[in-house]
Amino acid sequence: MTAEEVLKRRSGARQRLPSMTCRLSALPSLGDVVAEFAPTQLDEIGDAALLQRVTTKMAVPELLLAQALQTFGRGYRVLEIDGRRSHRYQTQYFDTSDYALYRQHHNGQRPRYKVRIRAYQDAGMAFLEVKRKSNQDVTFKERLQVPGIATDIDVGGEFLASTCPYPVDWLRPTLWTQFQRTTLVSMQRAERVTLDTGLILRLGQEEIALPGLAIAEVKRSDHAWRSEFLVRSRALNVRPISFSKYCFGISLLAPRVKPNRFKPQHLLLGRILQEGDRLWMSH
Repeated sequence: MTAEEVLKRRSGARQRLPSMTCRLSALPSLGDVVAEFAPTQLDEIGDAALLQRVTTKMAVPELLLAQALQTFGRGYRVLEIDGRRSHRYQTQYFDTSDYALYRQHHNGQRPRYKVRIRAYQDAGMAFLEVKRKSNQDVTFKERLQVPGIATDIDVGGEFLASTCPYPVDWLRPTLWTQFQRTTLVSMQRAERVTLDTGLILRLGQEEIALPGLAIAEVKRSDHAWRSEFLVRSRALNVRPISFSKYCFGISLLAPRVKPNRFKPQHLLLGRILQEGDRLWMSH
């Protein structure tokens, strides 16, 4: 099933959602633009690893994001691993049989959790990760290195007992995702900006791809200082949104869950797919 068909089904949108990629082909690619950034290495990131952080997310057309990055100065470096600046990620999420973790997000509950195994393919590592968002809107991430991506998490029973409120035998594999990530690291502050493209979502036998869409996420230590990326994005009329790959995928693909809270995301991404060459997203 195409992204167009799923978004129309979930949002009720009647308009056709044409591909924007062909209309933006004259613009520089994201890869071309980040090739001009100075590199940084994984062992140089230090405080910018930010396992405790506040986050701000935006959804934009990929090629328009590349155009915007051309205006950036020398305030960021790009993470480079073995000569690569775009890195492959795969993620297997876990939830209860009645999607309790999804429902926490849908209902706006705090604290709330995500449980996943994420494979950092180009780094050759995988981690079982638990993310918790607190009442103060701070995200805490704890993780345990595991052999690789898998559909069971028995190996992490003791780790999960100390980090997640649900017993390991309640959790089952749900959404699987794949994407490419480019990471910018601030040279002045403990800040990272991740740029995710080529997003694919799969639940059971249903799979959708979202070509041409970029999810940008600014990760910083606190709200106390201004991010250059956010300042420049706002100047271009790019506004933050609440976005979770897991919740977005489940709300689109799971047949018996309430998607109401995420329908604005469905409509917004539909607009981006339809108006990508004319739209710096308004929210």
